[in-house]
Parts: sequence; structure tokens; C-alpha cells
Amino acid sequence: MTSQSRSADDIFAGFFGSNSPNQNRRETGISSRSADDIFAGFFGSNSPNQNRRATGISSNINGDDNDISRSCEQSFGVSAPGKDPAIKHTLPCSLEELYQGATKRVKITREVADRSGLTRKTEEILTIDTKPGWKKGTKITFEEKGNERPNITPADVVFIVDEKPHSEFTRDGNDLIVTRRISVTEAFTGYTVHLITLDGRNLTLPINDVIHPNYQKFVPNEGMPILGDPTKRGILKIKFDIRFPTRVNAEQKAGIRRLFGP
Repeated sequence: MTSQSRSADDIFAGFFGSNSPNQNRRETGISSRSADDIFAGFFGSNSPNQNRRATGISSNINGDDNDISRSCEQSFGVSAPGKDPAIKHTLPCSLEELYQGATKRVKITREVADRSGLTRKTEEILTIDTKPGWKKGTKITFEEKGNERPNITPADVVFIVDEKPHSEFTRDGNDLIVTRRISVTEAFTGYTVHLITLDGRNLTLPINDVIHPNYQKFVPNEGMPILGDPTKRGILKIKFDIRFPTRVNAEQKAGIRRLFGP
């Protein structure tokens, strides 16, 4: 035997001994209040749904924890994790490495965290491929290779190129400069420059001009590679340091007079 279905008003009257608020409203002609108003009448405060709307937090009963966390951060202004300042290291490079390019491997020690949050020191090898034409001050950045810490984004590790001194060449932007010390006789009678380039070639440059103290020999396309276009290079500038004698005898003086006139 099945019981006849009772209305919500009958069930309310069974528990509280009076008509439900909805029934009273229908009888008195008062419009139905919202569920939030009824909750406030019984408990003296707003309903949970009303509080959620007031604070801007959406209900996420079936959502995942990440969604809930994001909602809280957006609603209450919780800041995202900070980031440690960049860790900077000098990367010494020879002119040969910056002329031809090279592969350099650098070992770093850093702290990494496991799933439990504990940290341990570990060594890591970072590979840097130098490009032909790189200059002093070029920066190579490895993102987030610093120490790992809770709630902090690891620092970037930055290597800054520095040029090692070279025994033969100095660099001026994309140009290379080499200096040769010669005698007065060689300055007047001719001189041949022999040098080994940064990529290992033998270069022979005869100079038939009279070499004076401010004289320079310019050799196009024998300088440093131009970054972005390795087929082009700067200028090789050859300067001269003339060794003048500290003493000249009578015979030598006579020879100089005959050479340069009365």
C-alpha cells in the first residue's frame, strides 16, 4: 500500500506545527521570498550562496584543487611566487673562439627540491655554443637554473662574454689590429708582414710603400666575422712601430745625406 504524496507545505506543518512560509504567503497575498531570505530568517545571516556571490568566489564543488586555488588567488589578490635575482658569471673566451665559434661546457652546482620539498645539491653541465662575431658583453641566459626553494621561482643563470687577451691581435669592434716593430731601413726599403690568422691561415702581405710613423696598412675582410652574416668580416689594420737608432756614426750620416739630398 502506497501513501499519497504530501506537499511541501504538509511536510513543513508536520515538523513545525504551522503552515509553511510559502503557504502563508499564498494565503495573505505576499510574494514568495528567495531562499536567501528564508535562510536569513532562521539563522540570522546570509546564505552560503549569497556570501559566495558577494566575495566573487564561484562554487566549485566538482572542480579540482588547482581551479579552487586559482579562484582564491584572483579573488583575494594572493601574489604569485617571486623570483630570485639573476646569477651572473663571466665567460672568458679567446679571440679564436669568438672568430670561429666554439662549444664550451660549464659546470654549475645548484640545489634542487624533490617531491617532499627537501633540497639536495647537484652538479649540472651547461653547454654554450659561441657564435662567430660575438663581442665582449654578450649575454647567454639559462632560465630558472638557480637554486630551487619553496614558493620561489629559481633564478636565471646568466653568462657574460669576456675576451681573453691575445698575444698578436687586439679587437676594435669588428676590426682586428696587429702591430709590427720594424727598423728604419725596413721602413724605407720595404717590409713583408707574415702572420697566422685566428683561423690558422698563413697570411703574407708585402708592403712596398715608405712606412712613416702614422702609416697603417688596411686589409679588407680579414677582421672579425660580422654577427648575423659570417661571410662578411671587418678590417685587419696593421700598424708599425719604427725603431729609430739612438746613435748614428759619420759614415751613416753621410749616407743619409746622399739619400735625402744636399
